[in-house]
Amino acid sequence: MLACMRTAAVFGIEACGVQVEVDVSLGLPCFNMVGLPDASVRESRDRVRSAIRNSGFDFPSQRITVNLAPADIRKAGSSFDLPIALGVLAASGCVTRRHIEDVLVIGELSLDGGIQSARGVLPIAAAARRDRVAALLLPRLNHAEAAVVRGLRLFSVRSLNEAVRALNDPDAFAASAEPPPRSVPRMAESVNGDFADVHGQSMARRALEIAAAGGHNTLMVGPPGAGKTMMARRISGILPALSFDEALEVTSIHSAAGLLTPGGGLVSQRPFRAPHHTISDVALVGGGAQPRPGEISLAHRGVLFLDEMAEFSRHVLEVLRQPIEEGCVRIARAARTCTFPAGFMLVGAMNPCPCGYFGDGVRACKCTAQQIARYATRLSGPLRDRIDLTVAVAAMPARELSAAHGGEPSAGVRQRVVSARDRQMARGGLLNATLHGRKLRGATQLDADARRLLDTALTKLSLTARGHDRVLRVARTIGDLAGSEGIGSEHLAEALQFRGED
Repeated sequence: MLACMRTAAVFGIEACGVQVEVDVSLGLPCFNMVGLPDASVRESRDRVRSAIRNSGFDFPSQRITVNLAPADIRKAGSSFDLPIALGVLAASGCVTRRHIEDVLVIGELSLDGGIQSARGVLPIAAAARRDRVAALLLPRLNHAEAAVVRGLRLFSVRSLNEAVRALNDPDAFAASAEPPPRSVPRMAESVNGDFADVHGQSMARRALEIAAAGGHNTLMVGPPGAGKTMMARRISGILPALSFDEALEVTSIHSAAGLLTPGGGLVSQRPFRAPHHTISDVALVGGGAQPRPGEISLAHRGVLFLDEMAEFSRHVLEVLRQPIEEGCVRIARAARTCTFPAGFMLVGAMNPCPCGYFGDGVRACKCTAQQIARYATRLSGPLRDRIDLTVAVAAMPARELSAAHGGEPSAGVRQRVVSARDRQMARGGLLNATLHGRKLRGATQLDADARRLLDTALTKLSLTARGHDRVLRVARTIGDLAGSEGIGSEHLAEALQFRGED
């Protein structure tokens, strides 16, 4: 007997349909699987056999052949367990219909017949709606994630027995099913304190406010203990909330990476990723035999914080150059190319020298001039040219640290950031950091004084064409924070001050 189930495979952050064909025929008992399954899919034979028997069904002692079509695309992951098991039961007669085209099935089986959560449910649900599939049979823990996609009938199950009942009598199963679990908010850990905890550091606070308002890349340079990491981790608190479309993008990426909390729905807060400086280039940008999103994609619509930036491998830092410019990363493999979004705000922190105290008015630097120069070159010129704001962070005097009150709370800063972003959306629908070409020229009209100042800066600071555009973008953001329609010389002067050119 031949049975056919419908499922999907995730490639990058997109899903494509897969047909699971199961044939149970006379012959020596065996379980063969074809259609380019990888090791994780081939292992499903043992899980399927045990799950069927432990759920009270008879496992056929015949020749079983499973084909995963299309056969020229490699299948990976454990979410094929449930459709394979249901296909075996359909071919054996336990499931009344042998060809099920209107229900897409995903789920990983436990040996006792329980169903575990799956990776990439949101992209799969979106693909099911795109392919006009009527219903989705999925693990109960993934219900909130799939419910984000409207127009799909969802059957969330906890065991193989429930899955069989859902296919045999969908209406009766839906009527008797318990209410789905509530969505669990995720990533609350992204908000690490309030800017009110920061004492002093007015220049650094101002730079981070400008960066948050326009989505600009920022580098903080200062001695150890000056508060660089503390301030960077508070950027989440001054960024506006995710829109629905942005939350859908972020959730799709985290779903494909398998990082969503079981039972969770849409990611509600902007990502904040802070990888260790020993990270590899593949872990940072993504990749692997089956391409997975890296840290820069997991930071999409949020913040990528590189603490001790000069300690990262130079090769790792250089792979950031193209994603910073394009807002995405393309992972090419022999079979196909995956594109991951990477619209992140880069925030870096580093010491001015190997010992960390060069330029400190209290502690003496023990580094030689050659060591300081060599340390500075760990960030290449092309990468520095892509950083919009560079700010020096000085160590705080003890008397300021012991003050009773800190700085302005994050809520007040967030209001200004949201107002500035609203101006940008009303003007062209893009953040200032992403403006190029005609849109950049149209949004950055300079008055006469500002034009003269920019011409002087181009000569004295030897700005590149990229540096020229980035100064204009930062000046535009400063004008938006000030509520100005145009860009004045005071806005441009502040943008040049943060350029970090000697």
